[in-house]
Formats: sequence, structure tokens, C-alpha cells
Amino acid sequence: QVHLLESGGGSVQTGGSLRLSCAASGDINSRYYMGWFRQAPGKEREGVAHFYIGGGVVGYAESVKGRFTISQDNTKNILFLQMNSLKPEDTAMYYCAADTVYSDYIHGASRYWGQGTQVTVSE
Repeated sequence: QVHLLESGGGSVQTGGSLRLSCAASGDINSRYYMGWFRQAPGKEREGVAHFYIGGGVVGYAESVKGRFTISQDNTKNILFLQMNSLKPEDTAMYYCAADTVYSDYIHGASRYWGQGTQVTVSE
């Protein structure tokens, strides 16, 4: 069993920055893929940034490349998402997800999800 708890969301203006955190507890280990997904009102959930605990960064959505950075504090099992140059279209609920099966994880069907943290970017 794995528990994920996100924090760090908030409201910023265009061009601002936020850092999201996802604290993982339980049976998390190097076999897990972890990362961030987001869902805006009326839109489908989309993958944002992805990390393999046993190997490092897996990739980013095209829309966030060069602006967002995913990283891990492996001593504390915390996953971060540094978001810079935020745009109104980044407004969404951001969720942390984890799974050992890559095909499930990358298609948004992870076994474990956090409750989400809201990010709002205003003009």
C-alpha cells in the first residue's frame, strides 16, 4: 500500500512560480513510476511530468517542457514539481500518482493517487 499527499498549490499570476510536493509513504520503492497529472474543468486528465524512482526523469508533456522540472528527495520519499513561467492554461487540479506498471501509470490508470492540489494562474 502506498499513500500520496500533495501540497504546494496556490494562486499566482502569469509568469509566477510554484513548487508542488508529493510525500509518499508505505511500500514505495525503486520499482515505482511516480509523477504528476493534471485536470482542468471540462478537460481530460493529462500527464505532466514523470519520474522513475529507480532511474530518474522519464519525461514531460510538451506543453510544460522547459518550464517545469520534476525531481525527488529520495531520502524523504518526496517528489517535487517546480513550475516556472506559469500560464493561465496551467490552471488545474494537480495529482500525484504512483504505480509499478509503466503502461498503467503513463495512461493515467495508476493504482495510487493523491487527493490533488489546486493550481490557479491568473492573467
